[in-house]
Amino acid sequence: MGKVWFVGAGPGAPDLITVRGARLLSEAGAILYTGSLVAEAVLEWAPEGCEIADSKSMDLAQVTAWLQERAQRHETVVRLQTGDPTLYGVLAELARPLDAAGIPVGIVSGVSSAMASAAAAGECLTLPEITQTVIFTRLSERTQMPERESFASLAAHHCTLCIFLSIERIEAVVGHLREAGWAATAQVVVVHKATWPDEELVLRGTLEDIAGRCQEAQVERQALILVSPALGARGRAGSQPSKLYDASFPRRFRPTRASESTRD
Repeated sequence: MGKVWFVGAGPGAPDLITVRGARLLSEAGAILYTGSLVAEAVLEWAPEGCEIADSKSMDLAQVTAWLQERAQRHETVVRLQTGDPTLYGVLAELARPLDAAGIPVGIVSGVSSAMASAAAAGECLTLPEITQTVIFTRLSERTQMPERESFASLAAHHCTLCIFLSIERIEAVVGHLREAGWAATAQVVVVHKATWPDEELVLRGTLEDIAGRCQEAQVERQALILVSPALGARGRAGSQPSKLYDASFPRRFRPTRASESTRD
């Protein structure tokens, strides 16, 4: 009996998969990936002769059957998932029948597109005394949001929002944010296919114009929306500095300047 590994492919660039993920791909006898979401460049880690299949046209039962059957023939089987397998995937649904069949399952973290998008745009998701909270969320559509997690109630916190799976409804995103009290001039960053070789696109705008910019660029899928009071911090003078490197703030391995003077 082989082991099925759910491996996070990361956001797209083949060298942004983890070392562990790349090693498992190199050892795999069979790999199942979603061609519509995972950049094929990541498959360069697969060994010669490895059985590789695209699951984009499969339903849940077919994916599960494929993994179970390959686990009977290969020591290492990889289900390669976009980003991180634990975020906005169907990990529980796929692992449940494998558990029932007694097939060992492993999970390998991946770089989320939220982090990759912030890096691509050169932005920070948190900023001292501005925002220290990051919310990963999406609009309610075919997958309904729990009532206690309505987008409007989350947006009302005015912290950093990483909005997944909602770019095709960017106008609705803007509307909900405006209703939650965000200004029309609030900065927005949209990153399409973060880190994908030759396909990454970073769009900047405000709530007033970002929908139009996305339409002009024909960005309708595979994009993350970042809204945060921390956006643009690198060009903002007078921001409150972090206590991390404050000379007057004592730390375990660094005395304050005042204490150094007293000791002298």
